[in-house]
Amino acid sequence: MKLKALFTMICCLAILQVYAQQAKFDMVKTDKGQLKIQPITHGSLVMQWNGKTIYVDPYGGAELYKGIAKPDLILITDIHGDHLDVKTLDALDTKKSVIVAPQAVADQIPEKYKSMVTVIGNGQNINQLGIPIAAIPMYNLPEAADAKHVKGRGNGYVLNIGGKNIYIAGDTEDIPEMRALANIDVAFVPMNLPYTMDINQAASGVLAFKPKVIYPYHYRGTEGLADVEAFKKMINEQDKNIEVRLRNWYPEASKKKTSEAKKK
Repeated sequence: MKLKALFTMICCLAILQVYAQQAKFDMVKTDKGQLKIQPITHGSLVMQWNGKTIYVDPYGGAELYKGIAKPDLILITDIHGDHLDVKTLDALDTKKSVIVAPQAVADQIPEKYKSMVTVIGNGQNINQLGIPIAAIPMYNLPEAADAKHVKGRGNGYVLNIGGKNIYIAGDTEDIPEMRALANIDVAFVPMNLPYTMDINQAASGVLAFKPKVIYPYHYRGTEGLADVEAFKKMINEQDKNIEVRLRNWYPEASKKKTSEAKKK
């Protein structure tokens, strides 16, 4: 009897653990039902809409995607290991996935994935699984041949999902192409030095194109995590109509911080 009770308790805890992971998402109302947005880690997120599951830059190991539906569509922005993470791709069920990526990623991705890749370059538009996708430049300023992100190599993306425009910036600074965007409903913008930009540049760029909702993401740099609270303050002091959503993209860092605080 005790063994049965113990087994039941273990099963319940396992279910609660999966549910807890699945519950970390936001909803955005679209013309065709709700869009579910789930931050994963760093520059990776999952979106679910109309029976389709979209992975952006899957990274960090399959455990992070446990309990989430397998991907129908995978967007990859760049060749760096926190975007093109072959180890994580290998651990996921991608048998029926379509991969959208720039040519540089298609050139480096292992042979077994090449037939799954649809290449799109800066300024081009395609439609995958009924979702219009535009490739937006992402690069460092000033432009230089030895920059960490040169113009034309990687893609940011704008997806039109149920009438909502979703902008995923990738590794970029506040470039003219980002500042010129219009009618963006939800945006994901990085702020991690020395790879992209600081919070001041990010705020300036966001205030220029005025998305309805902005998620700071990809904010771990060489000096730790960017001050996203300060970023939010900068935005809302100048434009209260922009909703800044701060989410925990680095749960391990949060656990470490909590642990260190307890020791003091």
